[in-house]
Amino acid sequence: MSLTYALAQSIITDALAAGQQHGFKPLTVVVLDAGGHVIAAARQDGASNNRFEIAQGKAYGALALGMGSRAIMERAEQQAYFIAAATATLGGRLIPVPGGVLIRDSDGIIQGAVGISGDSSDNDETAASTAIEASGLTAQVD
Repeated sequence: MSLTYALAQSIITDALAAGQQHGFKPLTVVVLDAGGHVIAAARQDGASNNRFEIAQGKAYGALALGMGSRAIMERAEQQAYFIAAATATLGGRLIPVPGGVLIRDSDGIIQGAVGISGDSSDNDETAASTAIEASGLTAQVD
């Protein structure tokens, strides 16, 4: 299964709905394909400045390192120099906090990533994971 525009839009809709259901602050959602290209993005009314860049950095970093941004945060706590170097190598497009979730298909192949920013990092991750799973795909946070 490839990550299509229609599927990306569905993930965004489900992520925003999850955020509203849980009473999260306004979210910005970015869906990237496996190559790190933006397929679709949405910003809720009232989402604060530069949330797109943060959400994209969470998703892009997850793809670049092959792990969810929660795992990147944990790695940053153990290997700060590596994460700093990786961030520099990626042109600053790595945000090492939860909210960047890899999308895997039924064969375990990475199809892309979702990055969300707007509420706490844990809540951003919850909205992303909920939306990915609702689409019938697998969310990888670690």
